Amino acid sequence: MNNDGNIRNFVIISHIDHGKSTLADRFLEITKTIDMRQMQPQFLDSLESERERGITIKMAPVRMQYKEYILNMIDTPGHSDFSYEVSRALMAVEGAILLVDIMQGIQAQTLAKFYAAKKSGLKIIGAVNKVDLISDEESLNKRIKELADLI
Repeated sequence: MNNDGNIRNFVIISHIDHGKSTLADRFLEITKTIDMRQMQPQFLDSLESERERGITIKMAPVRMQYKEYILNMIDTPGHSDFSYEVSRALMAVEGAILLVDIMQGIQAQTLAKFYAAKKSGLKIIGAVNKVDLISDEESLNKRIKELADLI
């Protein structure tokens, strides 16, 4: 934690197409960082190539205010070609949200990022995405438990 107990620095890590940018969009909405009239999907993906391909290529840091907290979030690239960007982000934060597409599970690249975050001593919060796509509650609970056991 920083000297100021009300500041949190964190990163979102996950595999490509697991919903990192969408989660970042929800943070921007909930904290009212971006006016809803300006909001667009994958708001932090500002490069034209990011928008065309639907992937995050460069880190996108953003500062948000939520209640009495200042949240400094970094949306990282999900593709393995950009692992250097992710490693830099991990050095700048004290926590990580490990986002997993519940249908695809934890991918190898995500595991590598998870272990790097763990090795760096980061607090890690697991989150699952696309839970509405699983109709079998037993499978859903099993996959959530796998993520919880990993963390």
